[in-house]
Amino acid sequence: MNAPLGSRTYRAVFISDLHLGTRGCRSDFLLDFLRRTECRQLYLVGDVVDGWRLRRSWYWDETHDEILRVILAKARAGTQVIYIPGNHDELFRAWMPMEFAGVRLRRDAEHVTADGRRLLVMHGDEFDSVVRYARFLAVLGDWAYTSALVLNRWFNAARRRLGYPYWSLSAWLKRQVKEAVKAIDRFETALAAEARRRGCDGVVCGHIHHAAIREVDGVVYMNDGDWVESCTALVEHADGRLELVDWAAENRLSFWNAPARAASLAPA
Repeated sequence: MNAPLGSRTYRAVFISDLHLGTRGCRSDFLLDFLRRTECRQLYLVGDVVDGWRLRRSWYWDETHDEILRVILAKARAGTQVIYIPGNHDELFRAWMPMEFAGVRLRRDAEHVTADGRRLLVMHGDEFDSVVRYARFLAVLGDWAYTSALVLNRWFNAARRRLGYPYWSLSAWLKRQVKEAVKAIDRFETALAAEARRRGCDGVVCGHIHHAAIREVDGVVYMNDGDWVESCTALVEHADGRLELVDWAAENRLSFWNAPARAASLAPA
């Protein structure tokens, strides 16, 4: 698979919360990111396929197919692909541990950076008390969140017609709710504590769709975000430096010019 012009090479890439199978998935940004990125290790940190949504209504298009083809092509080409299922694709947890088509299915993983730091990699829903102890509330919250994403889609369609770039209304709404902010803080603290308990220097997770890198009680907490709202990934450079990449922000002007991107997004 020939890398497109402008491609980037990283030591490791961490992505989560793709939610393939939903209309909210920004599959255009995701496919472009995967095609223009090479790495030694690719971590799929949960909620890759949204089984919750697909059980209620089927949605799957050619871009979703192409995303899976690109990931499998990377595995065939030598990239170590580790898939850690989340709560929305929890059906795959019954098959762990196993390997298929070069993709390793694991409950969690440990990644060692180039500079020797040990990172615990897990989706994180185990530390979300709503998902863990009150599944009904989690599903209800999922319904409300999906409604916000529908609103987000129409909102951005209007912005596009007016010539404005993509901007996540749903992410902005979430940041305005004080209880959501408190829940994010509790989640970060719990994940950092688990990493410390296991003797790791940091933790990489997803689940809450809130990209961040910060120190929590001496442990580096890193959330790679999502591909529904923020379109972000966590990447490790050759020297071990860790960085959040905001693909939507970096490609706002070029992506809003749909004709110019058509060739890049067409199936390879």
